[in-house]
Amino acid sequence: MAAISSSTPATTPASSPATTRGGRRTLRRVLWGAQILLAVFLFAGSALPKFAGQAEAVRTFEEIGWGQWFRYVTGAVEAAGAIGLVVPRLAGLAAVGLIGLMAGAAATQLLVLSAPWAALPAAFAVVFAVIAWDRRAETGALLRAPRR
Repeated sequence: MAAISSSTPATTPASSPATTRGGRRTLRRVLWGAQILLAVFLFAGSALPKFAGQAEAVRTFEEIGWGQWFRYVTGAVEAAGAIGLVVPRLAGLAAVGLIGLMAGAAATQLLVLSAPWAALPAAFAVVFAVIAWDRRAETGALLRAPRR
């Protein structure tokens, strides 16, 4: 058999710069959709009921045993994280903070409340980790900014 040679280097579609940029753009769009949905959930579905004193939220924090002040702190962290997720420059930093919040929520579910429900904050933490990784350049620039 004769070897076929080409004067131009072979490139696969997955390695071409245009395809890589297109894949990155698609990932960014998917993550923006996830960030918006998570922000709405965190703010409207989780923080607001804590601030409003919804009976289930009050009962849950009584069961945790840290007092109702902790309900307000948790709600404030959720609200701040939700707002941060939709601000492009803050999204990575917000995601990192929310990973910590979700780790605490998963641990609380495992140790105090209902162990099977620990999977939900753990899954959220994984999504926040992907967001934080994708936004690492913006987060780095934000953290370097005060040094200027």
